[in-house]
Amino acid sequence: MADPKFEIQMLHDRVMVKVERELEERRSSAGIVIPATVKMANRLVWGEVSGAGASVRSVKTGDKVLFNPEDQYEVEVQGQLYLVLRERDLHAVATQQTDHGTGLYL
Repeated sequence: MADPKFEIQMLHDRVMVKVERELEERRSSAGIVIPATVKMANRLVWGEVSGAGASVRSVKTGDKVLFNPEDQYEVEVQGQLYLVLRERDLHAVATQQTDHGTGLYL
């Protein structure tokens, strides 16, 4: 008999974000190679919203969000790393339709 599957539902103002960890080296805009082991202070990252609680008003599943990955709760589901954070910890959202955007696109 197979184990039953349970769908994850976020509560209140919590947002679950899928983050792609940078496992490879990067290059600066000047072409300098930055090894993956270098820690960048206060670096914000983009992630994709995988779930949002009922009290979340600004983002929905599938949106790209900008946030600080430090001091967030990590959870691993089926081998994929996710972060759980409050909606107020998000700095920006990238969505296909917006009324008051910056004019910048991902």
